[in-house]
Amino acid sequence: MLTNIEKKMPAILLVDDHEDILFFLSALFKNNYRTLTAMDGKEACAILENQYVHLVISDVMMPDMDGFELCSWIKNRPDFAHIPVILLTAKDTFQSKIDGLKKGADVYIEKPFSTEHLEVQVENLLQNRFLIKEFYTSSPMSHIYSPDINKSNEQFLEEIQNVIFEHLNNLDFDVNQLADLLHMSRPTLYRKIKSVFQMAPNELIHQIRLNKAAELIAGGQMRISEVAGQVGYNSLSQFGRHFLKQFSMTPTEYKEKVKSFTAALPCPY
Repeated sequence: MLTNIEKKMPAILLVDDHEDILFFLSALFKNNYRTLTAMDGKEACAILENQYVHLVISDVMMPDMDGFELCSWIKNRPDFAHIPVILLTAKDTFQSKIDGLKKGADVYIEKPFSTEHLEVQVENLLQNRFLIKEFYTSSPMSHIYSPDINKSNEQFLEEIQNVIFEHLNNLDFDVNQLADLLHMSRPTLYRKIKSVFQMAPNELIHQIRLNKAAELIAGGQMRISEVAGQVGYNSLSQFGRHFLKQFSMTPTEYKEKVKSFTAALPCPY
């Protein structure tokens, strides 16, 4: 069970025009996840715009806005493209599977389905995103990376990083300035960053600063005190605490680790 993904249970949005199916799925997942329900794609879109959702399970055949249209709507919006989508359908044709995948569905499951199979798919999709996020936010030599392969979402996250880099040594740079420079409202920015990285925007700013600090320390051209100021920390002790919390080692320990690693490399000649 995914009890370590967040302090609170991940939220799954269940979409089906049959109340009995929604009741069944809600009962299936209620012990391990928070469940939200919608009777069609339009209702699901409204929920996504107002609720924090980790994964969507949707039927394909629905009135007004079917599962294919909902999936396409999700995957083509930067705010939601990272959210995994599982499509459930009674259509068992090869072409219907291709259509679902073309719309961006992460998993396509035929009805009737095994509940165990569906549970495992949900767990794997969420766990994979959690593990990728953990890797890229815990390695000193890494940069912030999106677990989503959607190009528009990657470009959006790259823009965030570039803006923060441009104001890296500005001690007063905050979330409000970041939102303004990205031409976004603070709530929209918060929701997007929280959805992708499971962290608040101010935490993301610290993460990018610390990753850059690790890069500068590894370069060996600056003292640690200089690095701290370069990445926006006016207190060396505060910088050390944040670095230790993020990477489980002090800046000095990391510097020594980089030296040891470099010394152990074989000579290229």
